[in-house]
Amino acid sequence: MMQQDSDPKSRWHLRHLMRAPHRLAFAAAVIVLLLTSLWWAITLSARLGWIDTWSLQVSPTLAHGTMMTFGFLPLFFMGFLNTAGPRWLAVAEPSAQQILLPVSLQVTGWILWIIGTMTALSVMVVGGVVALFGLTIAYLQFGRFVLKSQANDQIHARTILVAGWIGVASLLVLLTALSLDQYGVARVAILTAFWGFIAATFVTVAHRMIPFFTASAVPMVTVWRPCWILYLLLTGLFANLIPTWMQAVGIQSSVVEVSANFWLLVSGLIVIWLAIAWGLFKAVSNRLLVMLHIGFAWLGVSFLLVAVSHLWSWTTGTADWSLGALHATTMGFVGSLTMAMITRVSCGHSGRPLRADALMWSLFLLLQVIVLLRIGADTTHSIWSLRLLSVASIGWTLIFMIWGLRLVGWYGKPRQDNQPG
Repeated sequence: MMQQDSDPKSRWHLRHLMRAPHRLAFAAAVIVLLLTSLWWAITLSARLGWIDTWSLQVSPTLAHGTMMTFGFLPLFFMGFLNTAGPRWLAVAEPSAQQILLPVSLQVTGWILWIIGTMTALSVMVVGGVVALFGLTIAYLQFGRFVLKSQANDQIHARTILVAGWIGVASLLVLLTALSLDQYGVARVAILTAFWGFIAATFVTVAHRMIPFFTASAVPMVTVWRPCWILYLLLTGLFANLIPTWMQAVGIQSSVVEVSANFWLLVSGLIVIWLAIAWGLFKAVSNRLLVMLHIGFAWLGVSFLLVAVSHLWSWTTGTADWSLGALHATTMGFVGSLTMAMITRVSCGHSGRPLRADALMWSLFLLLQVIVLLRIGADTTHSIWSLRLLSVASIGWTLIFMIWGLRLVGWYGKPRQDNQPG
């Protein structure tokens, strides 16, 4: 190993990021993730008075929600879809050069967005438009894979493609609303993108990959992923959006809201059952698999939290915990699955064993604690709420900084097994 590291060809270099699409896109995603997380941690610290005044041009929540939805996650999607997607569809894998433009546009756009939050709204909008062009090109490219494909099973790729276009449309609406000072519409666009684009993509990938990963690593476990399960999960995501859309258009219907929350309750129980049926307990000896299963189970927890919190609000007349439920999804489900999925792909495509070592496992467990702190911050109506929120944000930033920088170290070096890619 020491001899390999002393070889100049095996040292970290920028050119190695162009050896495969996932290297370039994942490295770009890590950069945007770290900048976003650092910006948000500083913003919250300023609100607590821990640092000097940190004034922003728009609502911090709006700016943060946009970055956490559209910033780094689509770049992770690009890396995954340009690696696994061509295999699903039986088409040729693109080169890193072919996705350089959409990756560069998105990174540039979101850096401008962050700068704009501290300087001028116009800079934010320009940055968002640049990122929108990058996102559009990315899904035009993925759409061409789907059109070329002759594969029999295209349901997952096509579902992800539809979700991608929901994301593109939502970002366009968001930027238009922001330019017109229609912050309520912008908020609806962010939530629509999160559930219809981000969460839908994660659910679709989980439906295809978690049973496959488990069956390939755990004896006596078979791949079981009927399409009706996928449709049911996607319907659960849609149920989260019904109250948001109704409120946006000024419609009130207790029947619809009760029905949506009942479906969320049912969906939550089904997700927990599905995590077990897919081999959660059978995979306990494989940390990387357990990470995937726990991340997926968080979706069920978030569904249950939404349903129970609304029931509690109707019964007691007090505020609900829907924001905590949202962060169970964003940080628990999306954050945990991002760490698990990207770690697995990065291990496999860098010639490393498909396992979570002590560092990766420790970071994942710490992430679970951070998620609980963030949910707790939304159920505590006092100064402790902001303190817990700030601690959770700083913890999130440190965890993903360690995780992300380690992976970028891998992307800038040749594979350990000397294979191409």
